[in-house]
Amino acid sequence: MVLFQCLTPAHAELVIDITRGVQEAVPVAIVPFGWRGGSGAVPSTEVAAVIASDLARSGRFEPIGERDMIGRPTAGAEVDFSDWRLLGVEALVMGRVLPSGPDAYNVQFELFDVFGARQLIGLRVPANPATLRAVAHYIADLVYEELTGEPGAFSARIAYVAVDRSDTEARYRLVVADSDGENPIDIVTSPTPLLSPTWSPDGSQIAYVALEDDGSVIYLQTLTTGERRVMVSEPGINSAPAFSPDGKKLALTLSRGTGNLDIYVMNIALGTRTRITRSASIDTEPVWSPDGRSILFTSDRGGGPQIYQVDAKGGNATRLTFEGSYNARPRVSPDGTRLAVVHQDRGGYRIAVVDLKNRSTQVLTDGQLDESPSFAPNGQMIIYATKSGGRGVLAAVAVDGSVSHRLAAREGDVREPVWSPLPRR
Repeated sequence: MVLFQCLTPAHAELVIDITRGVQEAVPVAIVPFGWRGGSGAVPSTEVAAVIASDLARSGRFEPIGERDMIGRPTAGAEVDFSDWRLLGVEALVMGRVLPSGPDAYNVQFELFDVFGARQLIGLRVPANPATLRAVAHYIADLVYEELTGEPGAFSARIAYVAVDRSDTEARYRLVVADSDGENPIDIVTSPTPLLSPTWSPDGSQIAYVALEDDGSVIYLQTLTTGERRVMVSEPGINSAPAFSPDGKKLALTLSRGTGNLDIYVMNIALGTRTRITRSASIDTEPVWSPDGRSILFTSDRGGGPQIYQVDAKGGNATRLTFEGSYNARPRVSPDGTRLAVVHQDRGGYRIAVVDLKNRSTQVLTDGQLDESPSFAPNGQMIIYATKSGGRGVLAAVAVDGSVSHRLAAREGDVREPVWSPLPRR
């Protein structure tokens, strides 16, 4: 056994660089939140700064700088809308943090339509020092949804594999962090590679693959307790776990000592397995449809890697992708209308989106080795792994290609990103 449980919080190790935004991002003002705690300790998390960063990272909003603000209102009664109109600001967010007990707060915020001079949202949210950043992400989600009509995903987390190298060895870490890279926690560390992390539908567990001295092992780990359970450890290849939408099953790629890869479904509670594909080709990288009735996977049964779909109980598979000679690593959008794939394009491997209704393919990225796409829980962004300056970095791109940003590690490489579901409130 070479894995080590490691539930260790750390400072943010990802640096965000917005590489492309919409041409006419909406100007908004996120006023610094007031503190109403008297001489008490001021919270270390600046709620307004987190909200502004989230909205800017979406590429659809342009928060004005604090120096450009003409006032610091913390409640609607203090707002002179005509002043903010002169700045061209279309939406205004303000609020206060009020103590509600020992190490407890209420975060009160308001969102205003500046040109309409009307309140769009007014809400009070409980928080404590440990959850204040999460509350800020939640507020950003509410603001984003109110202004765009689409759910926000800033409250979601990401999991990824970080690789730290020295002259003599490498250390692999499975990390869980906020969507902006803050609050990273090392879930597992290992001297050998960690692969294919995937979230349970309720966000409480992560399944992943560890390449150990005696082969590959699929683990299931509970985040709150750190409890780790071996799901598959048998001769041959054990890889690519994917949770069913109800969280009761895992789709897996297994060779079972034969050298041939097929798709299996495992009942998590019972440990029983059902073989889904029976092809002499390589069938791998399974993912479930949102309704749980079918499984999509990569196969070379047509002569090269393409995406196929099969009933979750088995049967004949249907080919889904035809554009291009290479389509792999499928991921289905939350609404089931799109596929994100790794697509060979002009000599490089790039992230593309396939419309499942008309089968059209849109290439979204321009890297030479882009891989591991994962949809945000609102379906609007795709996070993926790429290379920059010879190092592995993460990047995200909007499903229409209009917005993109990059998340580079301060040190080492990062890879294998996957977005969590939204937390339940």
